[in-house]
Amino acid sequence: MSDQDSIFFRNFSLLVFGLFVFIILIAVVSGFMNSEIYAEVEGQKDRTAIQESIKSVAAVNTDPNAQPVVQAVATAIAFDGSLDGQMIYDNVCMACHTTGAGGAPKLEAAAWENRMDQGLEAMVVHAIEGYQGEAGIMPAKGGRSDLSDEQVQVAVEYMLDNLN
Repeated sequence: MSDQDSIFFRNFSLLVFGLFVFIILIAVVSGFMNSEIYAEVEGQKDRTAIQESIKSVAAVNTDPNAQPVVQAVATAIAFDGSLDGQMIYDNVCMACHTTGAGGAPKLEAAAWENRMDQGLEAMVVHAIEGYQGEAGIMPAKGGRSDLSDEQVQVAVEYMLDNLN
């Protein structure tokens, strides 16, 4: 074995040994730090601070006799309240109604025949409240809860006026 090979093996062995010592050192330090953290938590008898910091932001009311709490919340209406059906369709409805995602009918007259038999009011109600049928799913207000009912209605009317 040449002199260069022995130097390489010696340096490589020192490097591996150094890394091994470094890993052991990290394991010992992290174990020590971890035990201190658990000691603080287990020694604490009053856990109200922990419970307060991890509580959920909302709670589900399961009491059937409870009266609903109504809070006035100022909500912004999408697109500054615009009633431009085409603009609303282009920004909200088009994503599903051009691709057929979720069973959404494309703007083709054949796809809307059964729906038009229900009447405009029923289609607007389904668009506002959402609908799940055999053909697909319509999320409430197209998934945009910031749309007003009037905006949804003009978008439905625009779609019906522009069937191919």
